[in-house]
Amino acid sequence: MKIRRATANDYPEMVRIWESAVKATHDFLTQEDFEHIKGLLAEAFFPQVDTYLLLNDEGRSLAFLGVHADSLEMLFVDDASREKGVGKQLMHYALTALGIRKVDVNEQNSQAVGFYEQMGFKVSGRSEKDGMGKPYPILHMER
Repeated sequence: MKIRRATANDYPEMVRIWESAVKATHDFLTQEDFEHIKGLLAEAFFPQVDTYLLLNDEGRSLAFLGVHADSLEMLFVDDASREKGVGKQLMHYALTALGIRKVDVNEQNSQAVGFYEQMGFKVSGRSEKDGMGKPYPILHMER
């Protein structure tokens, strides 16, 4: 597997991965919020962070992450690649190569909360609403 910096040309594939991952893990999102966020990814969210893709040996994108300073802003694994070590490999890269120390995660996404706890993160705070003011509580985690 290979990790490389993503470009704007990768955004459609990243949206596909995001959609696959969110459908598998974010059952708490309303359809309206799902569609709204999906529409903002390539124009508003991806350009605001440094993004990296994890590709398999055939060059197929399996997952991506986005970082800003020492914070992991997003990490999404294609549903077909979940529970195969892909997220751990990408997270290890974020920790060692990118110096990530913080992550915010939807409290209702218990799988992600458990994943970050396994990776050494601990809850340091909580917000009742997400960054868009929606009623999706966020856990602030640090390591």
